[in-house]
This record gives sequence, C-alpha cells and structure tokens, in this order.
Amino acid sequence: MPITEFLARNAAHYGDEIALVEVNPEIRELETRNDWKEMSLVERNFHSGYRKTLTWHAFDEQANQFANYLQSEGLQKGQKVAILMMNCIEWLPAYFGVLKAGAVVVPMNFRYSADEIAYCLKLADVDMLVFGPEFVERMNAIQGEIELRQQLFVGEPWERPPYAKAWQTVTARCSTKPPLTALHDEDEAAIYFSSGTTGFPKAILHNHRALVCACEVEQNHHSQTHGDIFLCIPPLYHTGAKMHWFGSLLAGGRAVLLRGTQSRWILETASWEGATVVWLLVPWAQDILDALDAGELKLEDYDLSGWRLMHIGAQPVPPSLIRRWKQWFPAHGYDTNYGLSESIGPGCVHLGVENIHKVGAIGVAGYEWQTKIVDEAGKPVNAGEVGELCVKGRGVMLCYYNDPEATAAVLKDGWLHTGDMARADEEGFIYLVDRKKDVIITGGENLYPVQIEDFLRAHPKIKDVAVIGLSDARLGEIAAAIIEAKPGMDCTEEDIQQFCRDLPRYKRPRKIIFAPVPRNATGKIEKPKLRKIYAGGSVVAAQMEG
Repeated sequence: MPITEFLARNAAHYGDEIALVEVNPEIRELETRNDWKEMSLVERNFHSGYRKTLTWHAFDEQANQFANYLQSEGLQKGQKVAILMMNCIEWLPAYFGVLKAGAVVVPMNFRYSADEIAYCLKLADVDMLVFGPEFVERMNAIQGEIELRQQLFVGEPWERPPYAKAWQTVTARCSTKPPLTALHDEDEAAIYFSSGTTGFPKAILHNHRALVCACEVEQNHHSQTHGDIFLCIPPLYHTGAKMHWFGSLLAGGRAVLLRGTQSRWILETASWEGATVVWLLVPWAQDILDALDAGELKLEDYDLSGWRLMHIGAQPVPPSLIRRWKQWFPAHGYDTNYGLSESIGPGCVHLGVENIHKVGAIGVAGYEWQTKIVDEAGKPVNAGEVGELCVKGRGVMLCYYNDPEATAAVLKDGWLHTGDMARADEEGFIYLVDRKKDVIITGGENLYPVQIEDFLRAHPKIKDVAVIGLSDARLGEIAAAIIEAKPGMDCTEEDIQQFCRDLPRYKRPRKIIFAPVPRNATGKIEKPKLRKIYAGGSVVAAQMEG
C-alpha cells in the first residue's frame, strides 16, 4: 500500500479534525510591539497568521489539487519535483501532492547556497520546483544555470519573482478529487540528499514501501495514538522530522509545526497546543535546561501535563543531559533513535523508552530491522569489539540515484554499510565509537570538512588547513580549523573570522588553531593524529562568534 493511502484514510475518518497547525511565534511577538499600529494594512497582512490550521479533509484536497495540476502540466510518473521551503502549512500538502501524481518528491535543505541548490537540482534530474519566499534571492542567482519545466512560488503575490507561477493560484483551479494514478509499493517515491567523505551530496532514492516502513517503525516505537499531538520543530526536508511525523500520520494524530527553536517558544507551544510527544535536538534540550537552571523559565508558567515523551536524535546524546532532563521532567518517557537518510531516517536502531538505564547506547535493532557489526572482511565481530555498523530492512534505499559505483560500495547482499564504527555490549545494545567518514555533526546538521577546507585554502595567507570535529556539550561537535600560515605571513584570528563571513554561519569553524598540518607519505592529512592532539581540549584556541 503506498503511503498516500494513509492520508486518504485519515481524510475519510477524521475529515473535520485538525491535522496540521503552523505556529510562528515571531509574528505573535511582532504584533505586541509598539510599531505594529504604525504599519500599513499591506504590512500587517504580510505579518498576519501567527497560527494556521489545516484539517485532514483540506490537507487531502490540497494534495489532490496539486497532483492534478502536475498531471495537467504533463508531468509523467517517476519524474521529479523538488520542494525548497521552510516549515509551513503548505509543505506537507505539496509533498503528498507530488506523491499522489506518481512523481518522485525531492525535499531540499533550506541551508543550501545558490550553487548547492543548482547542483542538487541537476543531480536529481528535477523537472519542477516548489519554493518559498526565503529563497528568492538564491533562485534569482541561478536562473541562467538551471533548466526546469516550471517553478512554483509559495508566498505573498508581491514577493513572487516573474519566472515563477503562484502555487496557490494554479492549484486552486484544479479538481479536489484524487488523481487517476495507479501507485504501487515498489514505485519510486522520494529522493533525499546526503553526502560522502568528499562532501558532495548524493541523491538517495526510496520507494513507497520504504516510506510506509518509516510510518510503521515510528508508530511501533513511540505508540502514537489518534489523541497524541506531535510537536515538530526540525525542518521537514530532514528525514528525521518527517519520519517521526509519519507515526502521527499512521495514527491520524495532530502535528504542530513550530517555526523557531527558542526555549520559551518550545515550552509555550507545547503548553498551548497540548503537545504529548516532542522531538528535540541536543542543543534545544540543553538550552531549555540551562534556562530552567538559571530561572529564566519557570515550569509553573506552563501546562505541560500532557507531555508524555521526549525523544532526541540526529547526534549522540550525552547521558548527563538525560539525567538533568529527568530531574526537571521526571514523568517524561525518553527515547533516542539512530538512522541515516539511506535507511529512511531514524528508527533502524532504537533505544526504547523502557531502556533508559542504557542511555549512552543508540539501542538495538528497530522494529523489523536487523543489525550487525562487522570487521574489514565483512565478518561479524564479538561483543565489545569495534567494527562497522550494518543495517537491513524494508527502509533501506534503492540506490544512490545514477551512481552505481557509490551504491555498490555501501549496499552488499541487502545490507547497508553505514560507515559508522560501533560496538555492542553483552546484551546487544549498540554504542557508536567513531565514524569512518570525517563528517562532523553539529546541532544535528552535517558539516563536510572538505568543503570548509577548500574554502579556507583560497585565503592568500593560508598554506594548508585541516578541519576536524571537536566535542561540544551543547552542539555535540563543533568544527575546528587547524591552519598553517604561509612562511612570513602574519595570519590572525581576525583575518579568518572576516574571511569566513562569506560562508553560511553554520559552516564557519567555531575554533581556529594555528599549527602545522601533518600529512602522510601519500599527501593525505593525518586527521587521527590531529584529533589525538586537540580533542582533549589542551590547546588554547580562538573561539569564533556565533
């Protein structure tokens, strides 16, 4: 059964009930400012809509309208439609509209630069694109580089660029009836982007069966019911956010999309919306605890009585964080999940609410998943020994799109080789040890050292550079740049800070270390040696701003 059937079923059973809520605290706070009364009517309308809702019936109808529009424009089954939007009430109807049309949906990272957007559109052979107002400037910059059948804009009319059609206008004219498209479990459904050791994105292809697997795994792990309310904070382009929401889709439960990550906003929204399940990243949980410890937030100001489960993913979770969380929220169940975009997001390894005594482990094989840890020869290792974690299940990707060599490197006899080094204890609980890849996970986002290194090497005073990850209590890891200056050059921290302002903020190194960059006989940077030198924190490093 394709995943679109779950939406149609919910519309039939719960049509008038609210399916989605979008909450934008910035708008509410804007309306309380003194200059609100001084705004023109157009400006007020632009900033209106602190809270938007969509019923299951309207959700399904909007998806049908978009699907019918795509087909009316000649889009064929299996062709690609990308979504480049911040979390909003239109995001999921657009996603399901693409699927209902028989097309392949391609969610895109909203952090991508203009060049990265162009690269990924070409990589995935995208035919059409749906994008929001936050991306107009980036889309303007690449109009001469991309070839799309059509671009659709989701936003206010006066913001729409001339090369794009208005999504709301063109879809409103279309039928709300389901399109006449035969969908099957094995049909291609979605492409998500990941990256290898070089930092260049790979296009990960999944079918409908894998998406349904994500629904069933999530609902099995966290027992969502029709009465649960899921507070979704991470971006919907990310498999983690969407696959956790898939449990709500399966149960017909409400989801609240919060646009913002401030601690007060999270607690306010959880209180006002009656959230029962909240998924956090480590930095957000850390910020909430710090604010509570400092007295900046007081639990008595909120009604959090319905909140039953807090779970964290996307990066290793410090056990001390969970101990602190349980001190403030003793009634909360806690869980963590491990996964990759290649395994349709979180859930292939699962700790389980009942196993909080094993905090620090990522867990055991998830619902209907298999795991093994193997050595370099592909043979299983003994308990306590380190090897590469491999997973197998219905949610494993079909392939890296148009990249058979990369696919063959990680898919072997149905097993996905994750590239993560792990060990299992005597009870079978898995602990991550290190990654084969040099990817740095900071605040749940992947940083690719090669990209940052290539950027820094363009600085006229830099001879060589290496970027490694260092542990950080809040973000999990931060990027540290070891910089070797050219002989006779006076390269300063201020020079690097200024130069890095051309990088997206999240990609900027948080620490700058001026030191030699060791390379082996073949010219490769000896990053294990650098980690051994600097991971202990003994070096005095320059801390960059925000």
